[in-house]
Amino acid sequence: MNKLCIFIGTTIGGYLGWWLGEALGWDFFTNFMLSGVGSLVGVYVSWKLARKFFD
Repeated sequence: MNKLCIFIGTTIGGYLGWWLGEALGWDFFTNFMLSGVGSLVGVYVSWKLARKFFD
């Protein structure tokens, strides 16, 4: 269950990072970097939630 939560968090975080860059009108490289940061945040948040609810 932990891996599934991390996968979902990575997907959602990456998408939100890319969406934020697009909404602000930034270029491809900046959107790519924001997507990476969003993915890292998504991994951390979903890992914490998985540990809290499923362990």
